[in-house]
Amino acid sequence: MIVAEAVGEALARLGAETVFGVVGSGNFHVTNALAAHGARFVAARTEGGAATMADAYARVSGGLGVVSVHQGPGLTNAVTGIAEAAKSRTPLLVLAGEVAASAVRSNFRIDQAALAAAVGAVPERVHSPETALADVARACRTAVAERRTVLLGLPLDVQGAELPAGDARTAAPAGHRPRPSRVPPLPVPPPGAVARLADALQAAERPVFIAGRGARLAGAGRELAALAARCGALVATSAVARGLFTGDPFGLDVSGGFATPAAAELIAGADLLVAWGCSLNMWTTRHGALVGRTAAVVQVDVDARALGAHHRVDLGLIGDVAETARAAAAELEARGHSATGYRTADVAERLAREGRWQDVPYEEDKEHDRHPDGGPRIDPRTLTIALDGMLPRERTVAVDSGNFMGYPAMFLDVPDADGLVFTQAFQSIGLGLATAIGAAVARPGRLTVAALGDGGALMAAAELETAVRLGLGLLVVVYDDEAYGAEVHHFGPSGHPLGTVTFPPADLAAIGRGYGCAAATVRRPADLGAVARWLDGPRDRPMLVHAKITRGRPSWWLEEAFRGH
Repeated sequence: MIVAEAVGEALARLGAETVFGVVGSGNFHVTNALAAHGARFVAARTEGGAATMADAYARVSGGLGVVSVHQGPGLTNAVTGIAEAAKSRTPLLVLAGEVAASAVRSNFRIDQAALAAAVGAVPERVHSPETALADVARACRTAVAERRTVLLGLPLDVQGAELPAGDARTAAPAGHRPRPSRVPPLPVPPPGAVARLADALQAAERPVFIAGRGARLAGAGRELAALAARCGALVATSAVARGLFTGDPFGLDVSGGFATPAAAELIAGADLLVAWGCSLNMWTTRHGALVGRTAAVVQVDVDARALGAHHRVDLGLIGDVAETARAAAAELEARGHSATGYRTADVAERLAREGRWQDVPYEEDKEHDRHPDGGPRIDPRTLTIALDGMLPRERTVAVDSGNFMGYPAMFLDVPDADGLVFTQAFQSIGLGLATAIGAAVARPGRLTVAALGDGGALMAAAELETAVRLGLGLLVVVYDDEAYGAEVHHFGPSGHPLGTVTFPPADLAAIGRGYGCAAATVRRPADLGAVARWLDGPRDRPMLVHAKITRGRPSWWLEEAFRGH
């Protein structure tokens, strides 16, 4: 057995259930070996798409994401997706062919390890036939146990070598598939630290909890909701943890740039802010504007380096979010403490009335095209609210980046913490479609919605063929303003020329049909009848909605977003 085959077999046994990729000569044998030993291989059209699909698959499934690429350009094409996964601490294993050490003049030669390290991934390598299986096990262990994105380099000369006699074995028994769905729990903070947290909760009159990625990964929604009810705290999330408190009458939805006016006011009025697995970065706090000047700030995280990294904290606790919440609740119960706090009848009534973006009144924008295909354009709020009412409750929403992104991210409700797949750690446009494909492969029983801008849609259009080939019932909604809208609204008011960021109209529905999608152009709510018919079934191919949206208004979060540039 050659090393490439042994590596593929070992990875299949170690949890590589589904592998995304683009196959070239450098990853041909290892990919075939993976498939031969039970892994499902999903062929993407671009390496960047494959990496993002694997990232989304890992986030939604709770398992190990795996992507397989050719050496050199196969890896460089995937770098943006790898950077997004690395910054999001996704357990992702990147299998990349690598030129032999002796091939010093190979046109494929680059410093792949340095490239991985530069974007925050962990470089590993299969060093020799003798160490191959141990190298594979180490890479998988790092990805799973430390929630890291790992590049495993597979030198061609090592791949083609025979595995030493007696080493034709794998590092785990067949069927053993570790799943990193939760951060390995750490001990709770010391009793004294828990007591100080309980003191802060007991003293607060208007406490607010903000749960972030760490709370979502720890599955801490139930524990945090119980603690919040005991101490009278309102609950909110960062964008990536949206849905963790779905259905809580004292839930504020998302904190930060996406917050509703009511949520922003209530968060800013808190006298105690507790961040649970949440970094309190500029997006979540509106550059600190949502933290009252006299508010006490507590941060709980498994990573000591996260404490105070973005915002001052008065008390930092190192520990698993769920276990820490449970310990704090036990401490308050032992003290006999229970409080109404911020959970008053007035607050409940206000949140019932204006707690969702759908509840916020707006004056509809009106616009007609001046182009030959001219006609009315639909307000993105009107479009998204109408879609929200049409779609089944069980849904997964994948949102690309751009001026439009607040509308689908906030106006489309999600059923739980897995309902929004938010690949925004690197803020790259063009990832949304691949995100949706990876999410749909991981959770085929839910309708997956890909919400894209026209720029991101055109960047990723090749992956429409992947979605069609897989028979995925994706709803692909393209918010088309015929521009890079963020730049238009940021630079336009200052009188800068905008010819570099505006474009002539393109028939995106026709492009979708060319790939085999059902498609419709939407200019008014009545045009959504085509979506209703598609939803009725059989949904055996994607539906692309080319929404011609009004262009005169920047998203409400845009000004806040550009403050960080």
